[in-house]
Amino acid sequence: MDLDQPWKIAGLIALVVILRAIWGVWRRAPARKFAVEALDSALVAFVLVFGLIRPFVVQSFYIPSGSMQPTLMGPGGADGGVRPGGGASPMGGAMRGALARGGDHVLVNKFVYRLSAVQRGDVIVFRAPEQALRGGRESDYIKRAIGLPGDVVEIRRGEGVYINGQRLHEPAGIALPSYDWPVDSRGRPTHRAYRVPRDCYFVLGDNRNHSYDSHAWELPDGTARPELERRRVVGKAMAIFWPPGRIGLVGDHRELRLEAPPRLAEGCGGLPAS
Repeated sequence: MDLDQPWKIAGLIALVVILRAIWGVWRRAPARKFAVEALDSALVAFVLVFGLIRPFVVQSFYIPSGSMQPTLMGPGGADGGVRPGGGASPMGGAMRGALARGGDHVLVNKFVYRLSAVQRGDVIVFRAPEQALRGGRESDYIKRAIGLPGDVVEIRRGEGVYINGQRLHEPAGIALPSYDWPVDSRGRPTHRAYRVPRDCYFVLGDNRNHSYDSHAWELPDGTARPELERRRVVGKAMAIFWPPGRIGLVGDHRELRLEAPPRLAEGCGGLPAS
């Protein structure tokens, strides 16, 4: 059974409580004391994991596509295909069944953004907005936060991503974009940068040229909607825990930096050198 919905978790907790009450009627016999104590411990552990830790602290997800390569691998590793959405699926039910799937399995911190804001470069899991679903069912996606509220974003073919006029230096292995953005209705570059709205983010997949992300999101009528609302962020990807050969931390804002603007040489008295 997939414990991916609050009502399922609540139902299981209610079932355990009912069983505990029935068992309590039977517990008066001294020989059954150990069994009752064991059930009490199991109930407490169950409530902590599924009533507190999983919904509010940490949750595991698996990566079913290659849209975040090379940072996160989808099925088939580096040669795996790319699913357009680039989703991140919560692991529920039997762990064995989930681990049998291809792709990395990651732990996502769901509490960190209650204490601090998303930072540029963080790999985040979020509930996909309407413009990203293209009429499909609700899903969780995983991408890298590139633009923060108020940032001015532009993507230049063969050069990279520019934030507030400065080129973004990204982790090794992320390819240069093979497209310009923003573009008009005919796909031609507008040469006008995009400003990220308040309380929103601009996100991109690390598999830059094979990721359905902010630069491609649009409503059914063709209106571009690149923004991801802050309220949709689920948490921050912290570590890969499966497969064993891929165990490690997931990179974040410390891997990115903005190119410093050029400095003018100065002569005596602070005047530009001739």
